[in-house]
Amino acid sequence: MKPQELDFSVRSKIWIEDSKGKVIFGLGRYRILEAIRRLGSMNAAAKELRMSYRAVWMRIRSSEKRIGKILIVREGKGSRLTPFAENLMKQYRRLQSVVQAETDEVYESLITDHLS
Repeated sequence: MKPQELDFSVRSKIWIEDSKGKVIFGLGRYRILEAIRRLGSMNAAAKELRMSYRAVWMRIRSSEKRIGKILIVREGKGSRLTPFAENLMKQYRRLQSVVQAETDEVYESLITDHLS
C-alpha cells in the first residue's frame, strides 16, 4: 500500500480560569476587547460579533470582577480599553505565540515521523 500524503496541524485553545473553573480570559473575551478597541463602542462590537449587548457586557463584567481590575471605561456614547486591558491582550497574544511555537516544534520533532 502506497503511503498517503498527510497534512496535519496541531490546534489548541488557551484560556485563564479562576480557582472555581470560571473563565477569566480567553480568545472570546480577547475578540470582544479587540472589537471594542477598534470600534470604540461595546454596542458596535456586539453587533459585529453577532452577540447581544448584554452578552458582551456580562462577559466583560464577569472578567473584571474575577480579575479585580477594570477593562472598559465608558467615554460619552462609546467605550475604550483601560491600559490594563491593553496589556492583558498583549500578554495573551504573547502566551498564544509561545504555546503555538512550542507546539509546532514538538509536533515536527515527535509526531511527524510517526504519521508519515
